Amino acid sequence: MEIADPTPAERRVCAAFPLGEGVDLRESADDDPAAGAAWGPERTVRAEVLRALLVGGESRSGEIAGLKLAGARITGRLDLRYGVVQHSIRLRSCHFTEGPMLYGAQLRALVLSDSVLPALTAGALRVEGVLRMSRCRIAGPVRLAGSQIAGAIFLDGARLGVSPEAPDGPDNPDGSHTAPSGQHTPGTPDPDTLQEPALELNHVVVGNDIAAAGLVSHGQVRLNGAAVTGEVNLDDAVLHHPGHNALHAETLSVGTDLRAMRLRAHGRVNISGARIPRHLNLAYARLSNPGGQALRASSCVIGELWLRAAAPIEGTVNLRGCQADLLHIAPETWPDRVRIDGLSYRRLTPDLPAEQRLPLLEREESGYLPYAYEQLTAAYRTAGDDAAARTVQLAKLRRHRRTLPPYARAWGHLQDITVGYGFRPLRAAGWLLALLLTGAIAFTLDRPRPLKADEAPDFNPVFYTVDLLLPITDFGQQSAFAPQGWCQWLSYTLIVTGWILATTIAAGITRSLSRP
Repeated sequence: MEIADPTPAERRVCAAFPLGEGVDLRESADDDPAAGAAWGPERTVRAEVLRALLVGGESRSGEIAGLKLAGARITGRLDLRYGVVQHSIRLRSCHFTEGPMLYGAQLRALVLSDSVLPALTAGALRVEGVLRMSRCRIAGPVRLAGSQIAGAIFLDGARLGVSPEAPDGPDNPDGSHTAPSGQHTPGTPDPDTLQEPALELNHVVVGNDIAAAGLVSHGQVRLNGAAVTGEVNLDDAVLHHPGHNALHAETLSVGTDLRAMRLRAHGRVNISGARIPRHLNLAYARLSNPGGQALRASSCVIGELWLRAAAPIEGTVNLRGCQADLLHIAPETWPDRVRIDGLSYRRLTPDLPAEQRLPLLEREESGYLPYAYEQLTAAYRTAGDDAAARTVQLAKLRRHRRTLPPYARAWGHLQDITVGYGFRPLRAAGWLLALLLTGAIAFTLDRPRPLKADEAPDFNPVFYTVDLLLPITDFGQQSAFAPQGWCQWLSYTLIVTGWILATTIAAGITRSLSRP
């Protein structure tokens, strides 16, 4: 294979390729490829030379050919569309003047770690090994939709959708900048020009993990319909797309976990319909999308949802129809508005009194949802906390009361005050004692007349009151004496309230004995 007018760097690459040897053109290990536009011929390799080697390059007998290049300025477009490349491609710390075109290509392995690229088009890519883009800086879109990667995808520390010249520092840990209102900040993309995701991984099939810890993305990260055999790791990632989907991963399917500890998401995190059998770990995360949904996980099936020690969420949380075995969310993490209709879970952590969990149910946008109270009751019963379960049921009846017409609300208030809707049987016993004392004093002061003076037993105001209050007792007092005047009305009141309170106590005892 002959190459016209090769540069010194190209000669070294052509000599090393048949042997599978590496060529390192860096002057020092900390060379920044963002400055690659100024590199001269000694570090310049044309993309057409690399293509010629990968498609038609010869290998030496007994050696495994491969492209291993570091610290090069690659000019032109590396076009391998629909090509079948039998050699590994390792282009580390390189500066690309044009985004590679790899649509439909079949590769052994692709490594672009620490490189700077304008964009990457690699939809429907097939890679037998790994796709490694660790710490890459890519200003334009990364298109990998429909790709099949047998190994893992590495995006740890990558910066997408932001100019490679944008500095990092203590005040800009994510490479973001601020500008006066109405002005565009140099080094970051104009939001009005963001027509497609910064990272497009929808419908990819990954045989191992997606490792993207520390990823910084100015623009949407899209994982719709992706199938990942292992885990997706977004620990310490920064996803910046305010007012829109920062992470769009509807119907994502992972084999183990979706890790996003310390995630900072400025925009919606949308994982509706995802299948995550183990953990959705958002511990210490900061989710912010004021005025919209900050987290949408409706219709998901999740093993455990963790928001441990997460910052208070700015925006709505939508968990409608979500199924989880465990929810680890502190009350102060929830926002002012939630959508939890159909949310089902078996356990809650941390273990907290029901009074701290109940305010969440008041924040449901749809209003009163009986199922939400039943679900919380079931969780407390699973934990063996029957007192908390009764508290939730009482809160459910009180919330329901607010939806009733005035006359029904009045009756509900009476039931609540007297017996706590049957969930406070000891309160009913207290009322019985108070009524017993009231009746005993009243009938002592104004003794009822005997019906048959010669047959009546000695009058006892305490047992007379007991006969009135308790329908199951008969000490012979009620049938022997007849009150008059105001005491007659008192006796009627004692009979009615006695029936109600005695029934309530019996119902409370029955509920305690029959509770699973």
